[in-house]
Amino acid sequence: MTTDDFSGPGPQLAAFTARLGFRLDPFQREACAALEAGQGVLVCAPTGAGKTIVGEFAVHLALAQGTKCFYTTPIKALSNQKYHDLVDVHGAANVGLLTGDNSINSGAPVVVMTTEVLRNMLYAGSSSLQGLSHVVMDEVHFLADRFRGAVWEEVILGLDPSVRVASLSATVSNAEEFGDWITTVRGDTAVIVDEHRPVPLHQHMLVGSRMFELFDRKHPKQVNPELNRFIKHRLLSDDAVGGYRERLARERRRGGTGVSRPRLIRLLEENGLLPAITFIFSRKGCDGALAQCLRSDLNLLEPHQVSAVDAIVDRHLSALAPGDADVLGVDEWRDGLRRGFAAHHAGLLPTFRQAVEELFVEGLVQVVFATETLALGINMPARSVVLERLVKYNGEAHVDLTPGEYTQLTGRAGRRGIDVEGHAVVVWTPEVAPDRVAGLAGARTFPLRSSFAPEYNMAMNLIDRLGVDGSRDLLRRSFAQFQTDRSVVGQARQLDRARMTLRKVDAELEHSAERKGLAPESFLEYVSLREDIRRHERAAKFVRRMEASEAVSEDLLSLKPGNVIGLNNGRHRGLALVLERAAMDVDPKPLVLSEDGWTGRVGVRDFVNPPEVLGHLRIPKSANRRSAQGRRELVKLIRSSGIARPRGRNKKKRELSEHDLRLTELRNRLRKHPVHKLNGIDDLHRLSERRHRLLRDIDSLERAVDERTAALETEFDAITGVLTELSYLETDDSGELVVTPTGAVLRRIYSESDLLVAECIRAGIWDRLSPPDLAAVVSSMVYESRRDSYSGGVDSMPGDRALRESLLATVDVWQATNDVQERHGVVQTREPDTGFCVAIGAWASGRSLREALLAASERGQLLSPGDFVRWNRQVIDLLEQIRGSVDPDTGLAVAAARAVKGVKRGVVASELD
Repeated sequence: MTTDDFSGPGPQLAAFTARLGFRLDPFQREACAALEAGQGVLVCAPTGAGKTIVGEFAVHLALAQGTKCFYTTPIKALSNQKYHDLVDVHGAANVGLLTGDNSINSGAPVVVMTTEVLRNMLYAGSSSLQGLSHVVMDEVHFLADRFRGAVWEEVILGLDPSVRVASLSATVSNAEEFGDWITTVRGDTAVIVDEHRPVPLHQHMLVGSRMFELFDRKHPKQVNPELNRFIKHRLLSDDAVGGYRERLARERRRGGTGVSRPRLIRLLEENGLLPAITFIFSRKGCDGALAQCLRSDLNLLEPHQVSAVDAIVDRHLSALAPGDADVLGVDEWRDGLRRGFAAHHAGLLPTFRQAVEELFVEGLVQVVFATETLALGINMPARSVVLERLVKYNGEAHVDLTPGEYTQLTGRAGRRGIDVEGHAVVVWTPEVAPDRVAGLAGARTFPLRSSFAPEYNMAMNLIDRLGVDGSRDLLRRSFAQFQTDRSVVGQARQLDRARMTLRKVDAELEHSAERKGLAPESFLEYVSLREDIRRHERAAKFVRRMEASEAVSEDLLSLKPGNVIGLNNGRHRGLALVLERAAMDVDPKPLVLSEDGWTGRVGVRDFVNPPEVLGHLRIPKSANRRSAQGRRELVKLIRSSGIARPRGRNKKKRELSEHDLRLTELRNRLRKHPVHKLNGIDDLHRLSERRHRLLRDIDSLERAVDERTAALETEFDAITGVLTELSYLETDDSGELVVTPTGAVLRRIYSESDLLVAECIRAGIWDRLSPPDLAAVVSSMVYESRRDSYSGGVDSMPGDRALRESLLATVDVWQATNDVQERHGVVQTREPDTGFCVAIGAWASGRSLREALLAASERGQLLSPGDFVRWNRQVIDLLEQIRGSVDPDTGLAVAAARAVKGVKRGVVASELD
């Protein structure tokens, strides 16, 4: 669909645009018109291009039609922001919010929610889905996320066909493929791709105190030659490079990059590039940059702006307890804000982050040091974006930024309606070559790859709703399977060509055989005999090799110090004295000294035949094989021993294997076959060889295609195997797998450790815990210690006996569950992590925030206030799931409710309201 496909805006689009006060861009008009025409839409456009206008029009349509619209986002912060935006337009009565933590006016016609909430509603068959006409999926490219991406596909596949989906994505290079899939599973969908940035982006590199354009103005795809010359001159100066590298090493130990942040900010200010976001890929780095600025005399605000900052900060802090201000570092945080700079990362309280976001949008914060989480849709556009490094930690290893990530981060630069252009600045270090930056900035290939994979909770809910066959059908309709099917198209074509060629070769072979008076079947039987002989010859050779290897291994293992053997392994030949026995049964390697003075270990690969003990020498106790003198004495002992060198070893007569017996039979049949004595059939043999190669290729291609296309179903079968063995699924009278009453619990647990949580509930090991102890043990299901900390083992846990015993029982259940998963070839559940148990136990018992954080630090967990709140939120969420999955009158349900009440207080409660 293009802008020429409609003569003008429909009545709803006209009404929508009339209240906006600005004209829509062509891609926005096209997408909105498609929605009004009853189509779904996939909109791919750069960050800041205005994709959300399309989502807001979907909201307008639903309200105008008297139906419902759900607006989904990947993160709670973005949901909160969108909720307030929509309330400002449509009023609080018409807009609700559901984020797991928060529920505001959930029965409203427009509800903003995280994508997981909608997935859970679909599985639960929520009555709230009645009357739903539109769903907006903001940041839909999040389905590539390896941890949470499957949720987006579950929603797209699970929504009623009548629902129109407006999918909003960053620019991806396979938008058409993604759109084709959405059209396949959801019906008529318009794919609108706009690669135009409303605010042009200029790329720069900062080298020392000089700012250079990255690209040559005359040749926009080539690196600026002046930049290359300046860096080359800098690198040629040994003193400069040495001094810079030394300073860089010192800075990196402090979390920096070798550049003074106050100096960098002043350079940006001098070049008119503020406000700016500096992306630093670690919390420690962000805090270090902020501290560096606080130690300087840097001040970016006028006196009249400071009072405005105080007013906004006071409003955001009003819900916090006065006694928490000191432990939260409010004074230092406020000091930075009053001077126009701040940090923004997940370690800060959400209240702090929200204040920074508001101040930045109002122009009262000029510089933000942020981690990459800021790039996820939060409305904080800047004039410039600074990247200090092009490497980030992805949770497992330090990896280079991808072109897509670079584009997402730098997409924040340039405020529409304010800036004429945006600026991306990369700080140069000796490891960052301009060509590499140009490659990231100029790349246009950001393919969207599905991360969809079946999991326990997903399998239980799918089987309960759709049955096993219906679940398999849904897996086949996933974007993961869609991409797999497309990726094997080339192999499928090869397979078709190979089969076609085989038919031609068979026809040619049949024709040639008939001309020579042979029945084709007789000749193919003869060829088959030859192939059988070759196969059994290879098998017999392999058996002989394995038997010889085992014999060598047994003899090496039996060698004792003082044994003399013969070596014939190339460089070292002749006699050798055994100095040490082999230490391991597998691949035994005794230590030997050869008569040429070499000392080393010898193994199976050093012998063709098993080593023969030629004699024995007594090794003097005074002999020191580690010294050259000692080795020379032992070599003299070997040479004067009179032991003769080996002249070969009589091979033992080996028993005939089944392959040998089969070979004898096949060779007899071959000699007796009528074709064996025929001459002049070389052309038939060439054709049969070609036919054999084709059959081998076809078999290989069929296996490859089957393995790829059946991967999801194989994984699903393994998961259902685990669930059946553990009695979450059972076979009914008709032979179908159905969910058991026990399985109903697992259906309601949405956690990475869902199976383990359900097993612990079934085992009853949490039933008698007090509310604080229950919060503590449940935290071990969600908490993950940072890589630079250690929480200690369960045995070292402080706390009462009931908590320790429950944690030990939880670990026992985890081990037993993993044993079942291992038998079925399923990835095992991660081990419970006790690092947060003490902190949340203290907090749930009514202790102060200072005491809870101190308790965590004593266990080696240096928790920031933001982390403390975040982990408490996740524990609350799982406690609520546990409470909702069991009988409300049980002790576990009551304890879970009380635990939630104990945790949801103070700074945690203020962040949930």
